[in-house]
Amino acid sequence: MVDSGPSAARRMVCSVPERLQLHLAMLALQFGYAGFHVVSRAALNMGISKIVFIVYRNVIALFLLLPFAYFLEKKDRPAITLNFLVQFFLLALVGITANQGFYLLGLENTSPTFASAIQNSVPAITFLMAAILRIERVRLNRKDGIAKVIGTACCVAGASIITLYKGPAIYTPGATLHVPHNYSHYLPSASPSFLGDVRMKNWTLGCLFLIGHCLSWSGWLVLQAPVLKKYPARLSVTSYTCFFGLLQFLAIAAFTERDATAWHVQTGGEIFTIFYAGVVASGIAFAVQIWCIDRGGPVFVAVYQPVQTFLVAIMATFLLGEEFYLGGIIGAVLIIVGLYLVLWGKNKEAQFARQKVIVPESAQEEGNGTTSESATKGSSITQPLLSSDSV
Repeated sequence: MVDSGPSAARRMVCSVPERLQLHLAMLALQFGYAGFHVVSRAALNMGISKIVFIVYRNVIALFLLLPFAYFLEKKDRPAITLNFLVQFFLLALVGITANQGFYLLGLENTSPTFASAIQNSVPAITFLMAAILRIERVRLNRKDGIAKVIGTACCVAGASIITLYKGPAIYTPGATLHVPHNYSHYLPSASPSFLGDVRMKNWTLGCLFLIGHCLSWSGWLVLQAPVLKKYPARLSVTSYTCFFGLLQFLAIAAFTERDATAWHVQTGGEIFTIFYAGVVASGIAFAVQIWCIDRGGPVFVAVYQPVQTFLVAIMATFLLGEEFYLGGIIGAVLIIVGLYLVLWGKNKEAQFARQKVIVPESAQEEGNGTTSESATKGSSITQPLLSSDSV
């Protein structure tokens, strides 16, 4: 008799190596984020208010996160204090309000491909902020320190090129969406811009907004570190941050979006874009990313970021008819090269740190009359940052 019940399904999942599970999860995560870039641009093209889109997205994300935060972190969640509330409010201001607001403003004036490309600079910008705040040490007398500095410079140069030099269109796909003439007046964006063309937009201003988005994202990552040390409940911190971010956007909406009709979701396409942003890009993506960071480490997760840019380029070409510009491609290549230099430097830095821990133990064993050969063989120099058991 063949066992085809739930137990068989569980055994099948358990039989898949964890390394393969991590790679599949990261690929799925990049597909989810890539789809978010395209879906967000489609939402703007449909005429959805930017504020309304963000508010609904965070409402959905908050309702998804709250049950997990409440039940899974009952024992780990410290008592809430006024000091914690102030810190959560500031995290929301940087990581939700500024981050998501700058992103949509930038995306409206550029394209999904370049929005994703500029996001590759976040690890380097985070390193630069941490170095300025003395959280990260920069050792220019070692190759890991030099690699991180050069990588950061490449990312800054790439983002600058994307912002200041658009260049000629090196690839222009044919129109992928045809709108009948009789219905064009129902679609305010039913023009070349509806197909992803941004010739009528302010490209430089859009790129500046996206750089503000990356700075906010990096600042959020840096500011989270001291908060999580005192409040070690990630889901709860994220829920509080999302809650305060929602309040901040509602306060902004009270002044900028007073038209009641703007809050009405009128079509199935609008419902899909809002639910995709809230469920996939905020809820599911966060859970998958937390699991991947826990099992594979932050470096493993960051290495997959350029895959998202490649997927966005393909999706935007076929779904939005997006053009490729020379300046954006040159900048994206520099950003990706810089990202890998920073990650390589962080990898080497971790190996140096482990070597310092192992070497004193080896010296002590020699003083006790034991051989240090086994310790030398086990030196972290020969060990990768991510062990083969976890990746």
